[in-house]
Amino acid sequence: MTTRPQNVGILAMDVYFPASYVHQEALEEHDGVSKGKYTIGLGQDRLAFCTDLEDVISMSLTVVKSLLEKYGIAPESIGRLEVGSETVIDKSKAIKTCLMQLFEESGNGDIEGVDSTNACYGGTAALQNSLNWVESSAWDGRYAIVVAADSAVYAEGAARPTGGAGAVAMLIGPNAPIVFERCLSGTHMANVYDFYKPNLASEYPIVDGKLSQTCYLQALDSCYRRFCEKYEKHSGKPFTLSDASYVVCHAPYNKLVQKSFARLVYNDYIRNASFVSEDAAALFEPFATLSPTDSLLNRDLEKVSQQVAKKQYDVKVAPTTMLPKELGNMYCASLYAGLATLVHNKSSSLDGQRILLFSYGSGLASSLFSCKFVEGQKLAEIAEKMDIAAKLQSRIAVTPTEFVETMHLMETRYGAKDFIPVSSKSTLRPMTYYITQVDNLYRRSYDRYLTKADKVEANGVHGLAH
Repeated sequence: MTTRPQNVGILAMDVYFPASYVHQEALEEHDGVSKGKYTIGLGQDRLAFCTDLEDVISMSLTVVKSLLEKYGIAPESIGRLEVGSETVIDKSKAIKTCLMQLFEESGNGDIEGVDSTNACYGGTAALQNSLNWVESSAWDGRYAIVVAADSAVYAEGAARPTGGAGAVAMLIGPNAPIVFERCLSGTHMANVYDFYKPNLASEYPIVDGKLSQTCYLQALDSCYRRFCEKYEKHSGKPFTLSDASYVVCHAPYNKLVQKSFARLVYNDYIRNASFVSEDAAALFEPFATLSPTDSLLNRDLEKVSQQVAKKQYDVKVAPTTMLPKELGNMYCASLYAGLATLVHNKSSSLDGQRILLFSYGSGLASSLFSCKFVEGQKLAEIAEKMDIAAKLQSRIAVTPTEFVETMHLMETRYGAKDFIPVSSKSTLRPMTYYITQVDNLYRRSYDRYLTKADKVEANGVHGLAH
């Protein structure tokens, strides 16, 4: 009998984000809002965005090609490729089909998977599908690649500072350094209109911000409760936050991540007061009899929870927040950019550590699940190859006025045909894919921005050159 694949998870990762960004402090001044509204109120530092040279397809091409090249992965060794995204380029043609051009030279057209879509949850759905494939009787021994990518843009107004852009690619297979604990997960799904995109003529969503935050925290409560139930059933002992070294949350903006972790600490107290310190229990005691709904709306509890959770947040959550704060909300890529940030910051000390991951997509779909880190040397290699620090340092700051002008330009590009991008290629990093044109039949063409030195290097890397 064939041995089933063991320790299935992430073997390799890479991250891509556009070079162009705007400072949130500068946006505050430009928008005429109170100082600190975006930086303290939202908890954000900078916002990455695409010019008309880039889109979700170009970002996905860039990050997948980079993953293949950096790790010397033979294209024919890939048997599944799934994309999680809510950025709609075409109502029929999947982003995944565009990525197949990276496999044409190898002759590998035998790659399963398409796109998964539900707001910010698509990346998690794509990951779950790929993990299931490797663990199933359908698995043929090859690797899977999961891409989580989005360009998050909003109409002018209060929501615009919560935009962002980025892509994460993950190689999935057995004997991985990041192993998912498949028996431990909690899921919550419901029919809610908190954030949705019914107007197909516009890239902008309809957002009920207050409802969306409530739905997010409600979903977190449900997912954590179900996760804890499964953990106790599996291990015979209760789960508390002390059983996880780190917590990564989907990050629409960092202030919500702070509230989310504080909510988990309060959940531990409600389950059993002994799960938190005596000092914390004393602070929570006045709120012990609140109903779940009332507790979500109680501002005093929110403040106390964050006060109680502050020290744990600094240890368990802060090391995961750099990219989401630097780039903004990347929708499907947000959670996995947090995971990449943790590997970047802590690769040398993650061996044997468990982390919790909370994925939320409006509408709504949500899951809380866990993974364990093993093989510190491989984690260090992932951190080195992602090269996050250099990517951040190579970015280009633009003024809020230039940012707004770009957003106006992108409005005209959405759903348009027969155009050539007008933005300067100087905003592109070398090795980045970009749009060369969209023809009069809406067909999109892409090329790779290469210097002469890049072309020589690319042609010498494992036969994987563009």
